[in-house]
Amino acid sequence: MNAHSDTPLEMNPEDVMRVKLEVLRREHRDLDEAITALIAAAHPDQLRLVRLKKQKLSLKDQIARIEDRLTPDIIA
Repeated sequence: MNAHSDTPLEMNPEDVMRVKLEVLRREHRDLDEAITALIAAAHPDQLRLVRLKKQKLSLKDQIARIEDRLTPDIIA
């Protein structure tokens, strides 16, 4: 007898996207804090700062794409 037969092991695709969205939002906040701390440093590493900002922008784009997929289109 399968011990897992009463419990679904898989999440539906929408739930997976919601979890991914929350992870991306957390990463975005963490990067924002890292950028703020780096800017506050006496001699911020400009190259690292640019890379962190690009990474943050990429996360923002990923977040927007997932939000668009989760939000139903409203036909006016």
